[in-house]
Amino acid sequence: MTAMSVRPAQADQADGALSHRQILTILSGLVLGMFLAALDQTIVSTAIKTIGNDLHNLTAQAWVTTAFLITSTIAAPLFGKLSDIYGRKRLFMLAIVIFVAGSALCGLATSMYELAAFRAFQGIGAGGIMPLALAVIGDIIPPRERARYQGYMIAVFASASVLGPVLGGVFSGLDSFLGVAGWRWIFYINVPIAIAALIVVARVLKLDESRRARRRIDWLGSALLAVGLVPLLVVAEQGQAWGWSSIASLSCYFLGAAGLAAFVWVQHRMGDDAVLPLRLFRNSTFSVASAQMTIIGMAMFGGLAVVPLYLQIVKGSTPTAAGLLLLPLVLGLMGSSLVSGRIISRTGRYKIFPVIGSFLMLGGMSLMVTVGADTPLWHTDLFMALFGIGLGLNMQSLMLGMQNAVPAGDMGVASAASTFFRSVGGTIGTAIFLSILFSQAGSKISSAYAAAATNPAYLAAAKANPGQVASLRQGLSGGLEDTSFLNGLAKPLVHPFFTGFSAAGDVVFAATAILLVASVVLSLCLKEVPLRMVSGNQARAEAALAMH
Repeated sequence: MTAMSVRPAQADQADGALSHRQILTILSGLVLGMFLAALDQTIVSTAIKTIGNDLHNLTAQAWVTTAFLITSTIAAPLFGKLSDIYGRKRLFMLAIVIFVAGSALCGLATSMYELAAFRAFQGIGAGGIMPLALAVIGDIIPPRERARYQGYMIAVFASASVLGPVLGGVFSGLDSFLGVAGWRWIFYINVPIAIAALIVVARVLKLDESRRARRRIDWLGSALLAVGLVPLLVVAEQGQAWGWSSIASLSCYFLGAAGLAAFVWVQHRMGDDAVLPLRLFRNSTFSVASAQMTIIGMAMFGGLAVVPLYLQIVKGSTPTAAGLLLLPLVLGLMGSSLVSGRIISRTGRYKIFPVIGSFLMLGGMSLMVTVGADTPLWHTDLFMALFGIGLGLNMQSLMLGMQNAVPAGDMGVASAASTFFRSVGGTIGTAIFLSILFSQAGSKISSAYAAAATNPAYLAAAKANPGQVASLRQGLSGGLEDTSFLNGLAKPLVHPFFTGFSAAGDVVFAATAILLVASVVLSLCLKEVPLRMVSGNQARAEAALAMH
């Protein structure tokens, strides 16, 4: 494979290395693309009820989220592999074009199933944007310096993930804007940002992509990856409604296991041409970091999925306010990513950060177990900030370790793998932990009301408000699908509900903390490979010269 070299405008360095200013210019285009992909992972969550009501099919809402998640997860390793063969710039721009076309189509959707199909198309583009942005950084910046700049990208990812629910709540709250239903602007807002990203990338990302040796494209492996993951991701999203031991769920388990087994066999047969070469997992740093990324995804998206529900149900926050209340988590993540990046650039050492980060994540999640109905918000903010600091130390270092551990020619695959394993972990974690939450909530709430039967304040409120007691019993009999029946009830009557729901959330936090023990163990097992002093492009160029 021949080298892909960077041709910077007005480059001062004779060896093709970029200045800090040139890197920041390129980074501006990359972060615009990454901002889009991260934003759309969460922006629909707070608007989905409004969208479902407007399109007259609220029962199909889960497929709108699932479709995007499935295609973005599967597309990531394929885009990473193709970029190693055909170059980053054209694939990155193609991913943005697919994403913006899908966004425009989503805004035109006239039914929930049509919207789900367009979200699936949009997800293909999103699956390519994030890993390719990270791979480009790997191409142009040596690992020793890369941590400084990847910290900015992780900060953008984190802030967009929290900003998404806030913007979703704002737009869905508008009846119309410029004559168009407010929720449709959730998708239309992507169009101008994507156009700006395309213009910036086209102008500043100057890549001279030399002709490369012809390689086989692992289409069969990509198809089998889809066969293996789609049923598992679907059952992760739908299993609670179907029943985890239902015929539909069991069929998904079997089909997913068969597809993944066939995928591994094809990857073995394809060798270096595989979409996810198995030889990479013989590298202990890559394999340990991949496992840790999966656990972090489970904890980040799964364990913390309870927090917005707690803030809205127990603390009475609006969806928009709940998103803003996650800022301590984001600020902790951003700050630790940027600080650790600068320290890694100065010292060249990175293993210590996932070790410290894993302990902080474990500590933060263990403290979350103490959160109850009457816990002050500042306590929750402090615990989330601690978790966020640990998260930032992990994500930054593990991504760098995975990129540094593989040959320069596999930069795209390694970058995509970090996104892939985090996404898979997030999907599985969300399904498992929300299932635990809702399976525990009913019994915990019943126990809380049983305990309240001897509470003088509860008995007095029940005697004074018999009509509210009847409404409460009727609402509790309907499960947790709709908690609006709590609105307007006397505080002593609803307090046991909040106590029981918080106790169910504590079970989830405890389970997540137990999971994070594995992250601590993996971080201690992580082998630190000395950081290369040359960028991916320079390493490929040196290898190409050595072959002649």
